[in-house]
This record gives sequence, structure tokens and C-alpha cells, in this order.
Amino acid sequence: MIVRQTYLDRLKSLKNQDLIKVITGIRRCGKSTLLKSFQKYLVYEGVANDCIVDINFEERENADFLSWIDVYDSIVAKMNTVDNYYVFLDEVQSVPQFEKLIDALYVKKNIDLYITGSNAYLLSSELATLLSGRYITINLHPFSFKEYVENFPEEHSYDRLFRQYINTSCFPEAVSISKSSPENVNIYLKSLYETVVVKDIIKHYRLRKFDSLQNIIDFLFDSVGSIVSPNNIAEVLSQNKSSVSHNTVKKLITYLTESYLIYPVRLYNLKGKKLLESNYKYYVVDLGLKNILLTNHYDADLGHKLENVVFFELLRRGGEVFVGRYQNTEVDFVVKKYDGTIEYYQVAFVINDEKTLNREISSLLKIKDANPKYLLTLDFDNSVIDGIRKINVVDWLLS
Repeated sequence: MIVRQTYLDRLKSLKNQDLIKVITGIRRCGKSTLLKSFQKYLVYEGVANDCIVDINFEERENADFLSWIDVYDSIVAKMNTVDNYYVFLDEVQSVPQFEKLIDALYVKKNIDLYITGSNAYLLSSELATLLSGRYITINLHPFSFKEYVENFPEEHSYDRLFRQYINTSCFPEAVSISKSSPENVNIYLKSLYETVVVKDIIKHYRLRKFDSLQNIIDFLFDSVGSIVSPNNIAEVLSQNKSSVSHNTVKKLITYLTESYLIYPVRLYNLKGKKLLESNYKYYVVDLGLKNILLTNHYDADLGHKLENVVFFELLRRGGEVFVGRYQNTEVDFVVKKYDGTIEYYQVAFVINDEKTLNREISSLLKIKDANPKYLLTLDFDNSVIDGIRKINVVDWLLS
């Protein structure tokens, strides 16, 4: 088992803080495994097993709770008033009126509460209002490249592993399957994809038309790293005789982002210092999911795939991530760190000539502030060009 050290350290730092720890992320990205790792740490630190309450509501034996009160009573029955308890509720959104359960457990002073969920519905406006100021979220993703490398200790070529990483899946179970039967990875991904789409979207939102949703997913997966808008998507689908309204597109994209299947990135006007409302870029949570689409080609569209990898790594490293607009040029990523600093990133697969280099750095050169600027590529030379640090992306991902 690969220890998700970055996320584990965050949980350690939040231990016994008077906050509900909410771990979110797409199904099968490792939330349950992370909780198990943290529970092992608690035992190592001297917490008695009897003081750890762990319930996974997707397990069959926990599927028959009729109400949140039943769950609450079963947990409290295991407790005394002297010891401190660590309560873990996995996929808690499966419990009817789970908001009341979370609130009732939180007010008990001897409970440190951790919950997970595979849909942003977990933090719906109702729950967010109820728990305002009393919770903190950790958004979990599939394996980073650094974690992926740890799964292949016998492979010493990082460049070969990176090609594999951007063309296959980084879901923990898919990585495990790929070692013994790589031909079954896509079968696993199709099953996972259908679970997310059917259970977290179609059933949850009671959708009647699956075709419109699938057409939008196909469009967004094929448009990774491109600026799109609901109007643009509706127009393209209408041209392909798949008529769907702008409002429907907007609603279905919201459902896709709430299931953590895709992540939206807003555009930020660097000159006017304001967010641009209508257009977004979208990135897919796992590039392997593109492989189950008929339109995907192995080792194709590598520039946008690289951009996808960089985006999620920037999220892991903390801060708000935007796409930058400066006059008529674009900066791939603008990161606003929590300490107020800003970083600029341009991503290119390779720089073959001076013309390509000038094109890639032109937007960064127009920005005259002193914040750090980076050009990430698969080239092997690390250098500084007019104040812009050019870094090999594999080195950057492993740093």
C-alpha cells in the first residue's frame, strides 16, 4: 500500500482540532485507504482500538440503517464519557439526512470527526450553512506522478514511467491492476466510469436523458485544456444533430464537476485583476478515463495531457489555480498561494526551435511584476530565460 504522505500529513496536523475533517474526491481515488492509514497512525500514537469508530456506508453490513438516528445511537452506544473518540464515516452521504448525523456527532466534545464523500452534494448549501466555520475540506485526487513512481520501484527510467503515466490511469486500483494484467485496466475504468455517471449523476439527479450527458462528457474529454463555454458546447452538439439547450449544458456540467469527474478552471484577467465569467477550461480527474472513449488515441494530444497533469499537481501543492489572460495572450496557469504570493506557469510538451520558444514565453514576458514565472517542458535543459525558469516537468513533478 502506497502511503499518501501529503494528505496523511494534513490529517495529522488537523488531529484533535475542533473542526470536522471532510475528505472529498471521485470514487476509488483512495479516500478509504487514507482513513485506514490515519487510523494506523492513531494506534501507533497510543489511541486504543476501542476509541476508533470506523463505518463505511458502502459496505453491505452498513447499508440497512433506516435513519441517521440509528447510526448515531449505534456510535454513541460504543462510547463512554471519559475517553476521546475518533469517528470515521466513509461515504456518509448514503445516510438519510446525513447532515443531522454530522451535526449531532460534532457537538459531542469527546469526538474528533472525519467524513468522506464522492460527490460535492456532501457539501451542499444546506450542510455548508449548517456547519459554517466548523469544517475543513481535503480534496483527494488519484496518484500524483511521484506516488505513481513509488508503485514501480523496479523501473528506473522516469521518462518511460511518465509516458506511461499520461497515457494510462493513475487511480490506485488501476495502477495495481496494470502490473499483472494491463489489458484489464480499461475494463476497470469503464466500470468505475459507469458507477460515477450512473450512481452519482443519473440516479442522484434523476436524469431521464443519458445521451445529452454522454455527448457533453465526450466533448469535454476531447477538449481538455481548451477554453469552452456552455453556448459553444450547445452549438457544436446542435451541429452534430444532438440538440441541447445552453441551460441544460450548464446544469449537466455542474453535475459533472460535483462528481469530481472534471475540474473547471476560471479565466483571470491579469491586467484588470478580475475573473472572467463565461468561459472555462476543464480538466479530467484521470487521463485514463479518456482512454475509454473511442475518439482517444494513445500518445496523441500530449500537450493538453501534460497541461492536465500540471493542473492537478498545482492543486496538490496548494492555492487557487486560474487560467491567465493578459491583453491578447494566455498564461496557462496563474496560482494564487494562500500567503498572497502569485506564480505563473506556461506548459509546453517540447520546445523545438526559437519560434516555438518565443510563442510560449511571450505572455510571461508581458507581465512586468516580480512574481516567479515558470516554463515547464519535457526538454532536458533547465535554464533561465529573461527571468523565466525553464524546468523539466518530470524533475518538477518529482521535486
